[in-house]
Amino acid sequence: MTFDQFGLRAELLDAVQASGYTNPTPIQEQAIPAVLAGSDLLAAAQTGTGKTAAFTLPLLERLASRRPEGKRRPVRLLVIAPTRELAAQIHDSVKQYGSHLPLRSAVIFGGVGMQPQIDRLRKGVDILIATPGRLLDHLQRDNVRLDRVESVVLDEADRMLDMGFIHDIRRLMKQLPAERQTLLFSATFSKEIRRLASGMLTQPVEIDVAPRNSAADTVDQRVYRLDKAEKRPLLSRLIREGDWQQVLVFTRTKHGANNLSRQLDRDGLTAAAIHGNKSQSARTKALEGFKQGKVRVLVATDIAARGLDIDQLPHVVNYDLPHVAEDYVHRIGRTGRAGNSGEAISLVAPDEAKLLKGIERLLKRPLERASATA
Repeated sequence: MTFDQFGLRAELLDAVQASGYTNPTPIQEQAIPAVLAGSDLLAAAQTGTGKTAAFTLPLLERLASRRPEGKRRPVRLLVIAPTRELAAQIHDSVKQYGSHLPLRSAVIFGGVGMQPQIDRLRKGVDILIATPGRLLDHLQRDNVRLDRVESVVLDEADRMLDMGFIHDIRRLMKQLPAERQTLLFSATFSKEIRRLASGMLTQPVEIDVAPRNSAADTVDQRVYRLDKAEKRPLLSRLIREGDWQQVLVFTRTKHGANNLSRQLDRDGLTAAAIHGNKSQSARTKALEGFKQGKVRVLVATDIAARGLDIDQLPHVVNYDLPHVAEDYVHRIGRTGRAGNSGEAISLVAPDEAKLLKGIERLLKRPLERASATA
């Protein structure tokens, strides 16, 4: 199948072609027709399967085909995402695919000043991408109205539940028209997600394109069993000997991310840390430096596990195993995306043995062991 077969307008097809895509992924193949038809959608897809385009393309088509009356530009498409990085990534996709359309978009999130966002909102936007807390702030200050929203997308809904946004989400949904199209995307169909969907979606089309809690086949996974003190020296050695030019490393804590970043810098490996305590400008600078090759190692906490979209990222390292086994899948899903191969390495200390067993139980298979000796 090709994108031409969806009946999308030429402006969108040109943008897709310019992005280098010719054939839709399974989630795109199933979701795009349903969204174009105006259906509500409950979709589960592995990370890296192209779900952003699966809702962006058909919703842009629907917006472009119907212009609102009057000069005012009300928000007609609302996308809610759990993290700043994911919100910014979605906005980039909206701008990329909608580059030939006369539609305005904006992204709002916390950690930065509100005034530039207020100025942007006052000019009128058709498409708004937002994190829950900052969107509520703007609503309480009457900086934005959502009474003309035609479609709303809840992206990474399971992550929003994990981060405690459920009450914010319910408050936001009450600000939307009852007659609307609602799309909910999640990595899993947990009981909590189904309960959330039942109160927000009307007769949704249900799509599940990947086995629950599975890792992509394109990711080569290996485990090194070693003492905690041996982790950083081994990581430095692997990066040097493998000539890794771009590696994403996950730690369990913000303090751990800062410490490891400083230690790797002292080893002569350009590193930067990204986590929730960093200012938005510092997070953006670190991420851009990583994408541009100026930063060789990006050390992150789980806040970055779903919001990072880096083309052809070859290496992911679990410096600390996550407490929640499902987060392992989200972490390593940063590599092996869009059909590219990737490598995921876990450094496992003795006190993490139970966490490793939990991950292997989730994956329903043992992970390959590698020798830590030189």
